[in-house]
Amino acid sequence: MDPRRSAQDVLRCDLCETLVPPMYCDICHLHLCKACVGEHLSEFAKEHKIVPFEKRGSTTKCPNHSSKICELYCEQCDIPICVRCTSSTEHQGHIFVYIVKILEKQRLVLQKDLQELEKFIFPKYQEISSSIPVQKANLNKSSQKIASTISKHGEEMHREIDVVIKKLKSDLDEMDSKYLTVLNKHEDDIKHMLSDITQTIADLRKLINSDDVGLVSAYKSRNAEFRKLPPKLTVTLPSFSPQKTDNHQMFEQFGSLSELSIKTEEHNYTLGTEHSPAERSLLHVPQIVREIKTNYEDVATVCCLSDEDIWIRCNGSILRLYNLQRGLIKSIKTRSNHCAADFAVTRSGDLLYTDVQSRTVNIVKNKEIQTVITLLGWLPCGVCSTSSGDILVAMYSDDRETRSKVVRYSGSTEIQSIQFNENGKALYSSGGCTQYISENRNLDIRVTDFGAYAVVVVNQAGKLRFTYKGHPSTTNESFYPYDITTDSQSRILIADSDNNRIHILDQDGQFLRYIDNCGLREPRGLCLDSRDNLFVAESDTCKVKKIQYCL
Repeated sequence: MDPRRSAQDVLRCDLCETLVPPMYCDICHLHLCKACVGEHLSEFAKEHKIVPFEKRGSTTKCPNHSSKICELYCEQCDIPICVRCTSSTEHQGHIFVYIVKILEKQRLVLQKDLQELEKFIFPKYQEISSSIPVQKANLNKSSQKIASTISKHGEEMHREIDVVIKKLKSDLDEMDSKYLTVLNKHEDDIKHMLSDITQTIADLRKLINSDDVGLVSAYKSRNAEFRKLPPKLTVTLPSFSPQKTDNHQMFEQFGSLSELSIKTEEHNYTLGTEHSPAERSLLHVPQIVREIKTNYEDVATVCCLSDEDIWIRCNGSILRLYNLQRGLIKSIKTRSNHCAADFAVTRSGDLLYTDVQSRTVNIVKNKEIQTVITLLGWLPCGVCSTSSGDILVAMYSDDRETRSKVVRYSGSTEIQSIQFNENGKALYSSGGCTQYISENRNLDIRVTDFGAYAVVVVNQAGKLRFTYKGHPSTTNESFYPYDITTDSQSRILIADSDNNRIHILDQDGQFLRYIDNCGLREPRGLCLDSRDNLFVAESDTCKVKKIQYCL
């Protein structure tokens, strides 16, 4: 061992042995004092990266060019690269970004996951875990009460019914044991998940402060796994039903314990991604449940605030909240006095809308309108509030020739742009034809592009999953998609205005059926309530039809 590096000695410059050198060469792995930095950089035969000592290890060497450092990141290959790599055939036509931006972006993901774990998921698991001892106490109390009742009733029948008493107590103990076994397993599972979440939080805290690009970029979020909360046990505890004594039918008449009932059901609350709902199959014949005459001109889109309240957007500057029982209950006028291009309801119940004239995305809170996003060179059309609270905006360029794109925002901050596929080909048409946008339960992003007569579906990362251009059997007919929505089964519903019908697909783009029997006339706007009842806004009749298509 070099005596200069022994535990008893302080750190020294590797060139002049000056004590406590403040600088470090991340390429050569040398400690340097400020006076020796220039001398070290004069070695032109190789590349150097001088950083403060506390920032050492933040540079990644290129695996293909050992003398180079990775300053860029290839989005297609999802790896750090150096400048020399950009000219290689392997990365030809790929998109490169500065590695610092990737690090910052990934830190946002880490911070978001950490915040969700600390503020929502972990406390909810703790809440569920704390309820189990209460269930155990209730079990013990209930069992003691039943045992006492059985004993008192048995004393009246003396020794002739002792065998019956023992049998019933044995049954009760067996039920208790079974329930305790289930509760203990349930508690162990929750504690295991709590342990995993605690470890994940600790790992995220380390990663957030880490400059190791390899470790940070390799991070894989487990939040989706943690969002699915453990099932809630619903137990019907046994009860004792005493009978009048009968010496000839003593065993039957003494009484019996009801069966122990243990049911596992999902929680009626969600964190981020909702729990899997009960299966709802498609009806053979969809039916109109209700027709709402709006008396408005040219009804364009609808959006459910609740099962009873829906927002209705017409081709005017007024956004109206309509109650199915009481009629109109609220009206909001856009700030620009122009028609909103699209609107959506956030998880907290606020209304988002896009305004082409002012190039803004706005939010309505308690009748107050706040501008969240202002665009430059782009015009917003479709808008969607995601399950994570982000905002997705479909937009087109001023010149109407540049291909449209979808941008994800966290608040007012752009965090993702989706415009091209892996081969650099545009995903969407130009000229404002990308109108409506929504997010599926599997986090896919769906956009109706009536300029391309298609629905374009990409995954959460922005990679193309599929394009739907109508049912193959109707290739001679035009497919003119307007609004789009998704139900609790991740089925995709698309308004085909020119053909007066609704297309229903599964989440992978496979055609399931049409809704074409409800007298639809130019259906444009679509939304679903919590029971998967479909609301359809008809442009021709200015009606909103409530349709039941699944059961």
